[in-house]
Amino acid sequence: MVIYKRMNIDGLSIFFREAGSPHNPTIILLHGFPSSSHMFRDLIPCLADRYHVIAPDYPGFGNSSMPSTSEFNYTFENLSLIIEKLISELCISHYLLYVHDYGGPIGFRLAIRHPDRVLGFVIQNAVADEKGLGKPFDVFKALWADRNPVTEAAFTELTTFAFTKKQYLTGVCQPYLISPDGFSMDQFFLDRPGNSQIQLELGYDYRKNVEQYPLWQEYLRAYQPPTLITWGKYDFNFTLEGAYAFSKDLKCLETYYLCGGHFILEEQSRQISILIKRFFGRIYQS
Repeated sequence: MVIYKRMNIDGLSIFFREAGSPHNPTIILLHGFPSSSHMFRDLIPCLADRYHVIAPDYPGFGNSSMPSTSEFNYTFENLSLIIEKLISELCISHYLLYVHDYGGPIGFRLAIRHPDRVLGFVIQNAVADEKGLGKPFDVFKALWADRNPVTEAAFTELTTFAFTKKQYLTGVCQPYLISPDGFSMDQFFLDRPGNSQIQLELGYDYRKNVEQYPLWQEYLRAYQPPTLITWGKYDFNFTLEGAYAFSKDLKCLETYYLCGGHFILEEQSRQISILIKRFFGRIYQS
């Protein structure tokens, strides 16, 4: 059974999905752009028999509070601090991190601040190396180099329904499994008044994630968290080089290149749940 909860964190109402027994190991599911915990709707029930599952929505995303950019400073650092406080309020001391897209910069920040708390990673199309940034990041890079009305307008195109749908449908292998609920739900939240400005601020702040890549790589080399990579191999946002790069730093690593695109869970949730249970079950039972 999946239950739906809210918690007040620093005056913000943070929505999260929860399933499974708290007596089991906890796995925190960190969503990407432009989605929310809704992207994990099929995965959560598949994991709940073995894990305590927590899937939050960040401020400005999904069903969490959406303060304006004048009321809240939308940076990846601040999003990670909100999620860290949520985890603390839930009295979760150790956890696995499942990171996708924007969830990567949030999850790696959690890890470098508290490496002793992280039991391992599941990485779905999230990067810690600049070689992993695909073609859409040319729009990000132009914004970082010179933020002006032209580069801002170009970035805003990434929040349109056409681009959201493209993220879901490009590279899929079983198109009949792709429910329109996913991209329709994402676009509903993107189209709220003021949300495009929120996404613009985060897009501009993403440059700081790139600056931190060496720090995240150093963390991976030093602490060697067991890591499972479940990669949609036809993703156009993050390249296969981004997946390969993790092998330079990690020893306890398994990588699976799955047939599908950026939102691989839309067609591979059950298979990914099997890989998670097998990988971490073998590690922590040995």
